[in-house]
Amino acid sequence: MRRLALTLLIATAIACDGSGNAHTWSVRAGFIRDAQGRAVVLRGANVSGKQKQAPWFDFHGPADFGRMRNEWGMNGVRFVMQWAALEPQNGTYDDAYLDAVAERIGWMRDADLQVVLDMHQDVYGIGFAEGGGDGAPLWTCDASNYASFYPTTPWAIEDLEKGVTSCFDGFWNGADLQAHFIEAWRRVAARLAGYDNIVGFDVYNEPYWGSHPIEEFEPDLLGPFYEKVVPAVRSEAPGWVAFIEPSSSRNLGGTTHLPVPTFGDFVYAPHSYDVNAEMGMTFDPSHRAAILANVAALAREANSLGGALWIGEYGGTASDPTIEAYMTAQYDAAGAVAASSMYWDYTKGNYGLLNDDGTDAEPLLQTVVRPYPERVAGDPVSWTFDATSGVFTFTYRPDASNGAPTVVSVPVSVYPSGYTVTCGGCAWSVAPGSLTISAPGAANPAVVTLKPLAP
Repeated sequence: MRRLALTLLIATAIACDGSGNAHTWSVRAGFIRDAQGRAVVLRGANVSGKQKQAPWFDFHGPADFGRMRNEWGMNGVRFVMQWAALEPQNGTYDDAYLDAVAERIGWMRDADLQVVLDMHQDVYGIGFAEGGGDGAPLWTCDASNYASFYPTTPWAIEDLEKGVTSCFDGFWNGADLQAHFIEAWRRVAARLAGYDNIVGFDVYNEPYWGSHPIEEFEPDLLGPFYEKVVPAVRSEAPGWVAFIEPSSSRNLGGTTHLPVPTFGDFVYAPHSYDVNAEMGMTFDPSHRAAILANVAALAREANSLGGALWIGEYGGTASDPTIEAYMTAQYDAAGAVAASSMYWDYTKGNYGLLNDDGTDAEPLLQTVVRPYPERVAGDPVSWTFDATSGVFTFTYRPDASNGAPTVVSVPVSVYPSGYTVTCGGCAWSVAPGSLTISAPGAANPAVVTLKPLAP
């Protein structure tokens, strides 16, 4: 956490797993698509950073997932998992852990939340937990590397420490270790393939290059790694979308060097953070332009690879006095390129959407909870929200051949007195938390504008 075009063909049939449950997700023309061919924008939160250490789960129960959907208008979760929890001993897998994950996936399904599973890591693995490490089990690296480790500040640079780099080198160059990791993912897929609210899987969080040349890491090691993991997972869950991250070096700027995948239905899944804010400084509002420019560049990279764009992490400390400006910049950046995005994270304290006592972390929460298009019968172009006036504007290109409705998430807290809808003659209806457009107006692109009613 927190470190700094080819068009794919949509399948005409819905893939099914052995349980008979249909998987409905694909990627086409730059967007995740549902079974009706609508573009799907996933906007939600990571659950959660506190799942990176034993006992591996945070506080969330059914009501907490329901709150995400019903109060905050979110439709997605990036669910944090751990290889160390799954395979604590070499070749020994913890089925009870997977059962507990499955229980939570069920709670999220009941709350109408879509899930991207995330096999998370920071600072390689739990052998470096003293410095914030999580991910790989202890047995995957020589204990001497753990013994020689000294935590540093800021922790985000600890990958550069000799022992950590050595462990990464062992993983990227070790066919046996990678086989264990792939088997762990295969077991996850086998256990969870029947849940149709799982959109897909984020293969590996923020891959660090070790001692390999930075610009050669993605084509030499990371791209080939994805080519091994994705088919193995899809042998059990053929309908899962693959979420592939660039090297963690992408957080420092530049561009990705990932090769175009040979597998289809994938999403480019980078992260978006302000470097200074991640180093413990207050966010400088003058950095807004840089955030928008970087996310625009990420959108171009996704397009060049042939995938959709999903910002797997963005976020900031709730106590930052400029948190509203920071999170507004992130919302605006995603909206400008019609990208999906996941806040880091839904927990209590620090970056959490809740305070330590469980109350709302304001003004952070109200800045994250804003309208967005959920499912679009066509192609989203952009959306904006003006917090001062309360005006939300959404532009999209309707697909006349798609008769499914377009659905916009409109959290109740944003318009407590209701809102007006202007949409160029479209047919629309309102329900608590959502606006449904059953038929667009004549214009293409179409523009939908919401304005608050006076109390």
